[in-house]
Amino acid sequence: MMIHLVLVQMAFIAIYGASLRDSITFDGPEASPWLRDPRIVLDDAVSVPPALRLNPEGYHHYDEMTAFLRAVHVAYPQLTSLYSIGQSVQGRELWVLLISTTPAERTILKPEVKYVGNIHGNEPVGRELLLRLIQHLLVNYPKDDYVRFLVETTNIHIMPSMNPDGFEVSREGDCGGVQGRYNANGKDLNRNFPDLFRGGKNNGDPQPEANAIARWMTQRQFVLSAAFHGGALVASYPFDNKEVKLNLPHLSGRYEPSLTPDDDTFRHLATMYSFNHRKMHSAGACFPGDTVFPNGTTNGAAWYYLAGGMQDYNYVWNGAMELTLEVGCCKYPRGETLPEYWEDNKQAMLKYLGEAHRGVRGQVFDSLGNPVANANVRIKNRSFGSKTTTLGEFWRILMPGVYTLQVEADGFATHEETFQVEEGRHTLLNVPLRRGGDKVIAAC
Repeated sequence: MMIHLVLVQMAFIAIYGASLRDSITFDGPEASPWLRDPRIVLDDAVSVPPALRLNPEGYHHYDEMTAFLRAVHVAYPQLTSLYSIGQSVQGRELWVLLISTTPAERTILKPEVKYVGNIHGNEPVGRELLLRLIQHLLVNYPKDDYVRFLVETTNIHIMPSMNPDGFEVSREGDCGGVQGRYNANGKDLNRNFPDLFRGGKNNGDPQPEANAIARWMTQRQFVLSAAFHGGALVASYPFDNKEVKLNLPHLSGRYEPSLTPDDDTFRHLATMYSFNHRKMHSAGACFPGDTVFPNGTTNGAAWYYLAGGMQDYNYVWNGAMELTLEVGCCKYPRGETLPEYWEDNKQAMLKYLGEAHRGVRGQVFDSLGNPVANANVRIKNRSFGSKTTTLGEFWRILMPGVYTLQVEADGFATHEETFQVEEGRHTLLNVPLRRGGDKVIAAC
C-alpha cells in the first residue's frame, strides 16, 4: 500500500493539473478486508499471556487499569504506545493506549480511530469492553487476518475511562442511579462541549476532562469514533440537539429528529454496529414504558434533546464521525455479567473499526508537490468538514456514490473535484492547489 501511494504521488506531481481520472486511484482486487467478518480465535483466559490477563468477572479500578495498561505496553512495545491526554479533576491520568504496527511514527494516510469509555462514571461496561478489546487485538494479531488488517492499517486509540473520578465513587449493581455519573466537580461531561445550536458556546464551565478531549482532537485528525454509555441498548447518531421552535414539542414528550448532512453515513454506521451486536438490533424496551428503537438505532435528537454532547462536537468541530453506543439497560451491572457483554459487543466493536477505511482519503499539495496543511476540506452540500494534517492528509467516510470535494486554503484558489466512491474500495484522491484567488474546477 505504501509503495503504491508513493508511486501515485510521484505520478501526480509529474503531471500536475491532470484530469480527474488521472488523480484518482482505487485499491486493488483485495480491496475490502474491512467488509469481512472477524474470526474470533482466542478469548479464553488460560491462553492469554500474563501481561494481558484481566479479571474475567470483575471491574478494574483506576490503579488496576493503570497497571494493566502499563504491563501491556511493556510486553508489546512494537504494537502499542501508552500516553495520557491530561488529568481528571482529582489528578488521575486520562490514559490512552494506541494499538498500531507503527505506534511511534507517522504513516501517511493511516486513519486515526478512537474509542472512549466511561464518560459517565457510573456507566463502566464500556470501560471493561475496551480493556477486553485491547486483549483481543494483541492476542489475535498473529492469528486473525482481520485483526492483523486493522492493526497494520489503522491507528486505534483506546481510552477506557474519560471519568475515572466518577467511577471510583460509583456503586456496582446500581442500574438506574446517578451516583458517580458526574466528574468530581459535579459536572456532566457529556453536556460540557461547545454546541452548534447554542452559537458554539460551551454548555457550562469547561471541565478538565472535556478540555483534554478537545485538545486531543486538535493533535490528531480522527476519522471515526465511538463513545460508550449504559442505561439503554441502542446506537445513537448526530445530531443530539436541535434548534427548538416556540411550539416546543419536547415538552409534551415528542421529540423531532435533527439530521446531519451526512445522515446516510451515520445511519449506515449505526446499523452496522447494531446488526453486528448479538441483541441490539432486535431489542425491545429496557423497562416498561421505555423507548423501543427500531433496528436498535436512533437519531440522538429523536430520542431526546441534549446540549453540549461529545458526538456532535466530534462531527461539527473536527469532522470525526462519532456514535454514542448505549451497550446495556443496566448502567453498572454486576461484574459476573461482563463476559456476556463482551460476547454481545465484540463482533460489532471489531467491525466498526474497519469502517474507517470506507470513503475517500488523500493529500493536498501545492504546485511544487509540497503538502498543504490546515486546508479546509469538505464535501459539497455537506456543511461540516475537516482540516488537512501537517502532511496535507484528509479522510472522509462516505457511502458509495459520486461526490464533489471542495478544498480551500489561504493563498490558494478554491479547488473543486468530482470523484466516485465504490463499495469495498476506498478512493485515493490527490488534490492540486494553485496559487491565486480564482476557483479551480478539475476536468472530468
